[in-house]
Amino acid sequence: MTELDPMTINTIAIFVPAVISFCIGILVTPPITDFLYANKMWKLTSGKKAMDGKEAKVFNELHKDKEVGTPRMGGSIIWVAVILTTALFLLGGVFGSYWGEKLDFFSRSQTWLPVFTLIVGAFIGLVDDWFEIVGTDSHFAGGLSLKKRLGVVAVIGAVGAWWFYFKLGISTVFIPLVGSVALGWLFIPFFIIVILAVYSTGIIDGIDGLSGGVFAASYSAYGVIAFASGMINLAALCFVIVGGILAFLWFNIPPARFYMTETGTMALTITLAVIAFLTDQVLVFLIIGFPLVATTASNIIQLLSKKFRGKKFFRVAPLHHHFEAIGWSGAKVTMRYWVVSVISAISGTIIALLSL
Repeated sequence: MTELDPMTINTIAIFVPAVISFCIGILVTPPITDFLYANKMWKLTSGKKAMDGKEAKVFNELHKDKEVGTPRMGGSIIWVAVILTTALFLLGGVFGSYWGEKLDFFSRSQTWLPVFTLIVGAFIGLVDDWFEIVGTDSHFAGGLSLKKRLGVVAVIGAVGAWWFYFKLGISTVFIPLVGSVALGWLFIPFFIIVILAVYSTGIIDGIDGLSGGVFAASYSAYGVIAFASGMINLAALCFVIVGGILAFLWFNIPPARFYMTETGTMALTITLAVIAFLTDQVLVFLIIGFPLVATTASNIIQLLSKKFRGKKFFRVAPLHHHFEAIGWSGAKVTMRYWVVSVISAISGTIIALLSL
């Protein structure tokens, strides 16, 4: 057998764990699905309120028959696949001493923090989903309040900022095609703000198959950037997460067998933000994650329009529901978002690579 060159070895080290993650995700889905359906893990009543506290009439009309009867917590498939894959390769010996070492992507400098944020975000999201399900019988009926969730994410962000600033010695932000800008101690509040901002994009989870495709494109882009930067372990983790997302997506395409909900979106958003910092390509997220950014922006525009103009700017926010409201089918919205996500991810990756 011809001796493999370093590039080939690194490529294998990235894609083998991704395939394993996908396979594990497919395998764990049946028992997770059986549990969710057997215990009726869905909302007791359909409908939700808008961010201003009023009834979201347009949304409720569009989705009045979709939220009851379909389980929440589907995002657990993603993080279960990622955790089991990480543990499998951490054992090392399963694949022999040589490949066991090459395929183990868990490292203090590259993947410890994103794995930590994934687990913590998944747990907090799982708690929120649980309270959403138990409904009126709980003090936290309807799930954790927005303030509570933002508070938790801010704390996670503070821990991450401390790790970057004091443990990794990072206090700069890279501006593509310009260079690094030193923030000093201001890096800490900047990190927390970015974590909160990226977390807010989790509201894209609202149509069958939508969020999975968008997140898969974004993580793939950062996986390529990490690989090009020589951060092989981080690149492997990115694609392991993509593998878990694709396993989830297999069952989430219309008609969805379950929804991702908070246990998936909280884990994926805050982890994506951490990875953006680790690759030193935070600002490129505005391009890579353009559909995510546009989703949050549409909510902000809607709120400001209501406050200062006295009327809505969109038929309904976030933006993907506006497209539904004007007549697009859910499948059409999803497919077009996937297309835009791939183009955005490729465009952002090009800009990031030109800056390396």
